[in-house]
Amino acid sequence: MGKEKRMIGDYTVLSSVNVGEKEIIIASNEQSTDGAKFLCGFVERNDLFELCKECVVSDDYIDIAHIFGSRVANEAELFKEQVKKLDIPITLITETDCIPDHYSKDINGKVIAIDPKVLKPEFQRADRQLYLVTGGFGASANSRGSAVFCTNLHTGKNTRFERMDVMGEVKPECMPDWAKEKIDAMNRSHKNKDRER
Repeated sequence: MGKEKRMIGDYTVLSSVNVGEKEIIIASNEQSTDGAKFLCGFVERNDLFELCKECVVSDDYIDIAHIFGSRVANEAELFKEQVKKLDIPITLITETDCIPDHYSKDINGKVIAIDPKVLKPEFQRADRQLYLVTGGFGASANSRGSAVFCTNLHTGKNTRFERMDVMGEVKPECMPDWAKEKIDAMNRSHKNKDRER
């Protein structure tokens, strides 16, 4: 049986490219008779549905293909500029930098590295891999749960991963200097909050 076609509304997605936080698609609607046979747009999705924004439509495939290519190139340039603005060296945390993860270990309060294989290619770098574990059933030893709640060391944003996404606890000697500074700042912040209570 063939692979199921991805549909957004009446359009069949022909190709899509993820660049950073954005996904750009080119799609077709063979039944269209109103000058909108082909579409290029940015896709936003959640657990329930996909939504296409900033859409351009045309019956001319080459025009839409050109817009698609331009948008991909533009987003790549914007993403490249964002990476240049990072205030840290661009590195990758590997398995050799970690104490291998095992479900018999409790990782609450530990600094973990997310396996780069579960990240988009452009996010396979330390600032998107390093997290302080803050909870979740999956963070406990021998748990049936899999959710690991954590805080990104670079951005401070909270998120959730599955325990199987965790490559391991980062060895202290392999921790980047910027990450050590962020951990110290987080610890100071927690101590100050505890004093205020």
